[in-house]
Amino acid sequence: MNDILIGKGDIPVSLLGKYGNRHGLVAGATGTGKSVSLMVLAEGFSRMGVPVFMADVKGDIAGLAAAGTMNDKIAARVAQIGIADYANEASPVAFWDLFGKKGHPVRTTVSEFGPNLFARILELNETQAGVLDIAFKLADDEGLLLLDLIDLRAVLTHVAENKAAVSARYGLVSPASVAAIQRALLRLEQQGGEEFFGEPALELADILRLDASGRGMINLLSAEQLILQPKLYSSFLLWLLSELFETLPEVGDLDKPKLVFFFDEAHLLFDDIAPALLQRVEQVVRLIRSKGVGVYFCSQNPDDIPDDVLGQLGNRIQHALRAYTPRDQKAVRTAAETFVPNPALDVAKVISELAVGEALVSTLQDKGVPMPVERAVICPPRCRMGALTDGERQAVLAQSLLGVKYDRAVDRESAHEVLNRRVPAEPVSVPAGSEKPGKQEPGLLQDILFGNGRRQGILEAEAKYQARKFVRGLLGTLLGGRR
Repeated sequence: MNDILIGKGDIPVSLLGKYGNRHGLVAGATGTGKSVSLMVLAEGFSRMGVPVFMADVKGDIAGLAAAGTMNDKIAARVAQIGIADYANEASPVAFWDLFGKKGHPVRTTVSEFGPNLFARILELNETQAGVLDIAFKLADDEGLLLLDLIDLRAVLTHVAENKAAVSARYGLVSPASVAAIQRALLRLEQQGGEEFFGEPALELADILRLDASGRGMINLLSAEQLILQPKLYSSFLLWLLSELFETLPEVGDLDKPKLVFFFDEAHLLFDDIAPALLQRVEQVVRLIRSKGVGVYFCSQNPDDIPDDVLGQLGNRIQHALRAYTPRDQKAVRTAAETFVPNPALDVAKVISELAVGEALVSTLQDKGVPMPVERAVICPPRCRMGALTDGERQAVLAQSLLGVKYDRAVDRESAHEVLNRRVPAEPVSVPAGSEKPGKQEPGLLQDILFGNGRRQGILEAEAKYQARKFVRGLLGTLLGGRR
């Protein structure tokens, strides 16, 4: 099976596997059935043997892990569409969670996340972002591993304490900017962001897996709490998409994608996005299909997506839009204009009339040509249309082999430890047999005797006193004064 039956209007509407990497859009107002469409697509790709990654922002997509229950309404829908092989069943699901509460922890290192995305989630201005760039560059030059937020704090403190030397080498560093970054990091930590940065870092191979029967794993990111921090949510998904783009090899056009990536609440990515970052998103979306990855954006209005990105989304499912305001009416017209016209449909009118579970659908057909838009009744998913209980979720997690690899954090030596261990001079050599009993702190003894660059040691102070005493005596003799 290399196609997904989405629904049926005058004719059945399917998404062909060989065009699954040509990206797509699922749009519609709240409560019009977008979640059902996402489930149908996720199940279809999984049965095709294609892994899926998607965020669960309301908790209801987790029902993919449990079989649904047949009832009269579903039976009528199955008969209306003519689904010959319909059966209630669960899909293979792996749960992930940035906070490690409802799934396996998702982590990356500070270095892998990079200064640009950090500047975005910390909401830094241009000057502060420049200082953050310097901190990352200094860490690279000095071989300091940036694994977690403690490491980044240590490097920023190092930059502030050596601002003159750092400014001369990399550009002006303002202590006020460093302080502002540190405060922003504190806010991120208080929101739970420190859980995301560290090791073991997520390996992309673990979201590209198939189960024992050859079905693609559906990787669900628990995002009920994460969505309350929109910058972190959208930046995480953008980071993961960028990692896929930079890591996966070129494969050209395949019979089916290697991975399908769903970006729910896509407007959060494009709200107030910097021009340079938007250009990066456009580049990734344009080129990542050659690496076998299909990207499907989900949002309320098509005009939430910039035109340069929207033009690359060949597979469309448009649920109802309610035209209550002038902006809503404009969104309806925009949505209607993005479809290949169907002489039998007044698309702009139909969009406002669609019932729950109906959608306007257009997918790429032979030779990549989009089909005329069709008003379709959407297939019912085979899974449960609702959330899992805590016990059901824990049962799925207990059966997962990923827990052994990711559930426990690892803290190896990195920038924080290296910077704390640095001393300005070599340890003092003590003659054999002259050690005093008891544990001595070599750094402390060295500082007491020789100083540490900030204050004098005993020997240095005594030497300077004797030198001043000699000079005063010599001057008194030469000038005929009294000694």
